[in-house]
Amino acid sequence: MKRITKLALLLLVFIAVSSCSSVRVAADYDHNINFDNYKTFAFYKTGIDKAEISDLDKRRILRAIEKELLAKGYAKSDDPDLLVSIFTKSNQRVDVWNGWNNWGWGGFGAWGWGPGWGWGPGWGWNNNMVSTKTEGVLFIDLIDAKKKELVWQGTGTGYLITRNLEKKEARINEFVTEVMTKFPPEKE
Repeated sequence: MKRITKLALLLLVFIAVSSCSSVRVAADYDHNINFDNYKTFAFYKTGIDKAEISDLDKRRILRAIEKELLAKGYAKSDDPDLLVSIFTKSNQRVDVWNGWNNWGWGGFGAWGWGPGWGWGPGWGWNNNMVSTKTEGVLFIDLIDAKKKELVWQGTGTGYLITRNLEKKEARINEFVTEVMTKFPPEKE
C-alpha cells in the first residue's frame, strides 16, 4: 500500500511540475536612456536572420512582439526610433528522480536471506524516473535606430512545446507577453 501511495504522490508532483507553464523573465537596459523618446519601431532583419529557428517560428515571435508593441502605443514605421531583433537558444534538460523502496524480508537476525527474518531493510527495487525536456531562451533586443546601440534586452526562459501547433503558438505568445511586461522599464 505504501508503494502505491508513494507512486501516486510522485505522479502528482511530476504532473504539477511538468504542467507548470511559467516563463522566467529578466530585462536589462541602459539607465541613461529616456525611453519616452521612442515612439516607433521596425524589425531588424539582419539580426533576425541570424536566429537559428524556423522561419515559421520567427514569424510567430515577430507577430507576438508587434502585437505587444502596438498595444503599448508604439507605431510600426519605415523610419523607426527602435529596431527589434531576436535571438534564441535551447538546451536539453534531463531530470532524474531516484527512489528506493526498502521493504521485504530481511532484518538484523543471524540467518536467512539478508541478515535475518523480519520486516526491515531488505530487498527492494529502484524507482528511477527520467524526464527530458527542451528549455528555450528567447532574447528580445531593442536597438536605438540612429545610434545602432542596444538600449534594452529582455529574456524569457522556459520549456518549449514542439508537437502541438496550437499549444506551440500559445507558448510563443506567452514567452513574448511575459518578456514584454518589462518594457518600457519603470522610471527610477
